[in-house]
Amino acid sequence: VQLQACGGGLVQAGDSLRLSCTASERTFSSYTIGWFRQAPGKEREFVASITWRAGSTYYADSVKGRFTISRDNAKNTVYLQMSSLEPDDTAVYYCAARSSRWHDVRPIEYDYWGQGTQVTVSS
Repeated sequence: VQLQACGGGLVQAGDSLRLSCTASERTFSSYTIGWFRQAPGKEREFVASITWRAGSTYYADSVKGRFTISRDNAKNTVYLQMSSLEPDDTAVYYCAARSSRWHDVRPIEYDYWGQGTQVTVSS
C-alpha cells in the first residue's frame, strides 16, 4: 500500500487549507486512515482519523471544530480540510493507514505511511 499526501503550503493565521491523501490500494474497506503531524523538535501527534467503510471520524481535541476529515471512495482519497489555522498548526502532516476498522491515536498502530507534506502558518 502506498500513500501520497499533498496540499501543504504557506498560509496566514485564519486561512484554510485542504490536504489530500491518495492510496494506491483499492481494497481499503477494512482500513482506518489517519492524519498525523510533527513539528520540529516534537513527537508525531495524532490529528484525525476516519474509518473507510463506515466513515466514522475521530479528532484530536486541538483540532476539533476546525479540521474535518472525509473520504472519497471513488477516488480512493482522504481529505483533511483545515480551517482557522493557527501558527501552532505548523508541522509536517502525514497520512497513514492501519488495517483495522477501529480508531487509534498511536502512530505505532499504523502500518503504512505517506511521505508528508509541510504546512506552515504565519502569524
